[in-house]
Amino acid sequence: MRGIVMAWGLTIATAVPGIGQSPGEPLRPTDDQLRLSAIEVARLVTLLELTPGMTIADIGAGLGAWTLQFSRWTGPSGRVWATDIDDVALRSLRALVAQEQLSNVTVVVGAPAATNLPAECCDAILLRNVYHYVPDPTAMVRSLAASLRPGGRLAIVDFPPRPNSTVASGVPANRGGNGIPPEIVERELGVLLKPVTTIPAWAPENVPPPGLPQTFAPSYVAIFRKGT
Repeated sequence: MRGIVMAWGLTIATAVPGIGQSPGEPLRPTDDQLRLSAIEVARLVTLLELTPGMTIADIGAGLGAWTLQFSRWTGPSGRVWATDIDDVALRSLRALVAQEQLSNVTVVVGAPAATNLPAECCDAILLRNVYHYVPDPTAMVRSLAASLRPGGRLAIVDFPPRPNSTVASGVPANRGGNGIPPEIVERELGVLLKPVTTIPAWAPENVPPPGLPQTFAPSYVAIFRKGT
């Protein structure tokens, strides 16, 4: 979902094919995505209590920058599930796995309101700029909780509603625009998972990404844990 046109009709930092690359060809993560993912995954290692050998899911993995970082972190004894609902993203993820020889990564076709992962398969799960697009939060939260092992952790990286923006079609109106307030994330996920911490100004250097007005609130991260 990241860096591509999403199935719900909205765009997140649309990736443009390079010179000589047709629109149907797999896309590679951009340099900015690789830089940002390296920074964020290094921070998430602590927040999600990751250790090599764990199983991690990247829900809405997009072009795979965060999947790549998780694959390197967890190592050959670990496993990474990379899911998406967009055909371009899925094709790009599979190409990245092959090109980088990521033997510990499994690509899965996701669903708008379900992970489509096995029960209790994950020690940690990441949704980055994905949750505010979910059309049925109750179903997705139930699916996320089912995919986590007891004691497993979940990270929601998202951003407050953008000024003068509209909610995506089919998404609950209480989002208040394109984005989602952190208190709504805490309330919805908190039904089945225990809130651990919410960190504002999660974006590297605590500024909005390049190209966004400085009045836009930066991303936050909300961490949850499944009971044992």
